[in-house]
Amino acid sequence: MKALVTGASSGIGYNISKYLSSLGYDLIVVARRTDCLQNLKNECKTRVEIISLDLSIKDNVYKLYSMVKNKKIDMLVNNAGIGLYGKFESTELSKDISMINLNIISLHILTKLFLKDMKKRNEGHILNVSSIAAFMPGSLMSSYYATKSYVAKLTKSIYYELKKEKSNVKISVLCPGPVDTQFNDNIGINFSVRPLKSSYVAKYAIDKCLKGKQVIIPGISIKLLKIISKIIPEIILVKINYIIQLNKKKCYEK
Repeated sequence: MKALVTGASSGIGYNISKYLSSLGYDLIVVARRTDCLQNLKNECKTRVEIISLDLSIKDNVYKLYSMVKNKKIDMLVNNAGIGLYGKFESTELSKDISMINLNIISLHILTKLFLKDMKKRNEGHILNVSSIAAFMPGSLMSSYYATKSYVAKLTKSIYYELKKEKSNVKISVLCPGPVDTQFNDNIGINFSVRPLKSSYVAKYAIDKCLKGKQVIIPGISIKLLKIISKIIPEIILVKINYIIQLNKKKCYEK
C-alpha cells in the first residue's frame, strides 16, 4: 500500500504520515522543508520518498502528479494549507492568492487527477483537510474560511457522486477545530480553547477515512459547535465569531 501526503513537514500531516506508516503504508511525503521531511522519514517504519515542492505554484502541482502517477497511490491526503489573519482589505493580495492556490487550486487538481486514477482501479481513499471554519462565516480570516468552505463542499459533493455510482473509491473531509500545530504561530493568533493534539487528530482522521466516513470532526466540543452553527442565525454567528477572532489576536499579543 502507498500513500501520498502533502503538507507533511509538521502538525497533522506529519502525524498522519507516521500513523499511516505504522499501518504498513509506504509513503510519498511532500512539503517545502526537506529537513523536516527527513526527520519524518527517520521516524517511519516503512519506505518514505521525499519530494520538496511548493504546491502554491500550480506548475509544481502538475509536476508532482507527473512524478508519482505511475506509483499506484492507494491513499491521497491533501493536507497542505496555510492561513491568513487580518481584515480583508489589509492582507497582502499576493498572500491571499498564494493561500487560495495552495488551499484550493492544488487540492482541486490533485483530487481530480488521482480520483480518475482510483476510479479506473475502483479502489482508493482521498482525505481532504478542511476545518470547522468551513461551516461558519469568518471575519478577520475571511479568505481562509472561504477556502475551507470550498474544500468541504467539494468533498461532500464528490462523496455523493461516488455513492450514487456505488464506487469502491472513498473520499472524506477532515474538519478539525483548534489543533496544536505550527499553523497557529504562522498566522499570529492564539486559540481561546485548548487545542487537540495533532497526533490524536491524525489517528482519528485516518481511522474514520478508512471506514468511509464523509465528514470527520474530532472532539466532542467541535461536534457541538457544528450543531450550534446550524441553529444560530448567521447574523448573530458572524458577530460572535468576529469577537472570538479579535480575542485570539489580543491573546497572542499579550
